[in-house]
Amino acid sequence: MISDAKMDIADADIRRQIVALLPDLRAFARFLLRDRTAADDVVQDSIVRALSAISQFQPGTNLKAWLFTILRNQFYEQARRRKREATALQAQFDEAEAADPQQVAQADITDLQQLIWRLPPSQREALLLVGAQGMSHEEAAAICGVPVGTMKARLSRARSGLAVLMEGSKAAAA
Repeated sequence: MISDAKMDIADADIRRQIVALLPDLRAFARFLLRDRTAADDVVQDSIVRALSAISQFQPGTNLKAWLFTILRNQFYEQARRRKREATALQAQFDEAEAADPQQVAQADITDLQQLIWRLPPSQREALLLVGAQGMSHEEAAAICGVPVGTMKARLSRARSGLAVLMEGSKAAAA
């Protein structure tokens, strides 16, 4: 049986590691949400959830992957909640009041971030985890809950799709 003193030391070490990973978590959340304040809220909620479930973390496993999985799940949970709230609002108000304003046509897309946002969400996620965060295919697959081959395919499609989008934006600018 592990003594309480050893458990306190292990928990303190994990907490220090979590603090060190905050910039990576914030970057991932900002990429997912495209809103600094909302991203910080998701990170905070994820950290609270992680700390409350710290006993479930297995020392010696990948803490970063564990935290990214919690953050990703928190993001999707909040997205589902927003969708349910929008549906409830839609039912209460007539369509004219609840409709979002029409989006203005986008100008020429030259920024890489805007091109990335045109990719499907699963491809964006793969590109961010493996490309920007430097995770292995295995780590990214574990975070997304998919087989490694699926992650590799998503990443390949994301890279190909991004290349096509970049060529299209260059042709449109010319």
